[in-house]
Amino acid sequence: MFAGSHDGYYDAILMDIKMTVLDGLEATRKIRSLDRKDAKKVAIIALTSNDVESDVNKSRSAGMNAHLGKPVDPDELYEVLEKLLK
Repeated sequence: MFAGSHDGYYDAILMDIKMTVLDGLEATRKIRSLDRKDAKKVAIIALTSNDVESDVNKSRSAGMNAHLGKPVDPDELYEVLEKLLK
């Protein structure tokens, strides 16, 4: 959806790590490699039940800005969004 949108359409992407066709880590790498202005700066937030440090590091290495565990705490999500979208 991001690749098919115009520059600046998305402010943030909530990325599920465990998707069936393309996992969230690879999807993030593909977004970050797109040749468009917003691909490097759009906020990408991992949403996953895997929240151990090694998984957080994998998310960061793939290009994600934040990593939140499921179930998502709405207050934590709002705090992260506020921080990333300033």
